[in-house]
Amino acid sequence: MKADIRWRGDACFEASSGSGHTLVMDGPPDHGGRNQGARPMETLLMGLGGCSAFDVVHILQKARQPVQDCRCEMTAERADEVPAVFTRIHLHFVVVGDNLKEGQVERAVSLSAEKYCSASIMLARGGVEITHSYAIESSRADGE
Repeated sequence: MKADIRWRGDACFEASSGSGHTLVMDGPPDHGGRNQGARPMETLLMGLGGCSAFDVVHILQKARQPVQDCRCEMTAERADEVPAVFTRIHLHFVVVGDNLKEGQVERAVSLSAEKYCSASIMLARGGVEITHSYAIESSRADGE
């Protein structure tokens, strides 16, 4: 895996992935940025959520669960001192589909957290307290 970061002036950087995709990271105005992209630590948090959500959806699909949507809502706390590392992260999955089995959703979230999500496992081994929760929603308007 490879990536490239290029400075674009002020506190703005453009990241290019080895797979040919780009994203912009920028700082807030009080740190010399112009708020033209996500903060680098936000991209780390988003990467964690993407990694884990990918696993959850993949596991549910392999279990032939009728998953129609999946969101991962994350909250994170950082240390007050420099380096302001993540100390706690909570991932809340909202899985949407009709007739989803709760046990399968719980299993998918647990397997992602404990076995498959490289980002989550790496951060946890580094001392970040990572917790998970989930909710299941029906895609039907009447909730049946």
